[in-house]
Amino acid sequence: MADFTPFQQKIIKRYYNNQDAIQGQRLAEMVGELYLSAGKKREKVWESVVAAMQKLGVPQARIDHLRAQDNPSLVAQVVKELEGKG
Repeated sequence: MADFTPFQQKIIKRYYNNQDAIQGQRLAEMVGELYLSAGKKREKVWESVVAAMQKLGVPQARIDHLRAQDNPSLVAQVVKELEGKG
């Protein structure tokens, strides 16, 4: 952190302090992408959704279940639950 100005250090700290909110917003955006995508693009979006849910602390068993169901509305429900925690 010594290479950064005090202003830059504050920005970096705020980013990491708000990581959960950032990941939650990203997951919410990906739900819309799941609804609209198909084929290989849908697989790529699912990979991103799984990674975001892992970073947010969603249990792996639940992630596996959601992935097997391949239902964007179930992921939307997870987003609602995560927003309720905050």
